[in-house]
Amino acid sequence: MGQVPSTTPGSPRRGRLAPRRVADSLTTMTEYVLPTHANVLGNVFGGQILAWVDLCAAICAQRHCGHMAITAGVDELSFQKPIKVGQVVRLAARMTAAFNTSVEILVEVEGEEATSGARWPCVTAFVTCVAVDAQSVPTPAPQLELSTDDERKLAAAALLRREHRIAKRGKGT
Repeated sequence: MGQVPSTTPGSPRRGRLAPRRVADSLTTMTEYVLPTHANVLGNVFGGQILAWVDLCAAICAQRHCGHMAITAGVDELSFQKPIKVGQVVRLAARMTAAFNTSVEILVEVEGEEATSGARWPCVTAFVTCVAVDAQSVPTPAPQLELSTDDERKLAAAALLRREHRIAKRGKGT
C-alpha cells in the first residue's frame, strides 16, 4: 500500500507555517431554542441554524488559521429533522482540509431533548472560509496535519468538493 499523505492532499507547501492538527481547532457550541428562534410551528428557523453553523465554522477556521476568517461559501443543506422550542441545538465543527488561503470545515448539527438526553441529526454542512489579514487580504492558511484514516478520508473528499465548487464557479452557476 502506498504512503498516506500526512497533510491535506493537493495543498502546496506554504513556507514557514507549521501544519496544525484537527484536534487543535475542534469547536463545539450549544444553543437553547427560544420562541424568537422559531417559526409558527415551533421549529427553529433554518436561517437561525445556518447563522449558528456560520459562527461555529468561523471559530474553528480562526483557531486553525491564526487569523480572522470569512465565510466564502456553504455547500447545499438538507435538513433531516426539526429542533423545537425548548430543545437544545448542539454544533460540532472540525477542519477537513486546508488549501492555499481557504479551509473547509465540517459542521454537524444535532437536536437534543435535554431532559432525556435523546439526540438526533438535524443538518450537516461543509463551510469554506478564507483566512484574511488585518487589511482583509487573503493570507496563507497552515496545512492540516492528518493523523487518522478518518481525517485522511475527509480531506480526500474535501479536495473533490473543492474541485466541484471551482468547476461550478467557472460555469457561472
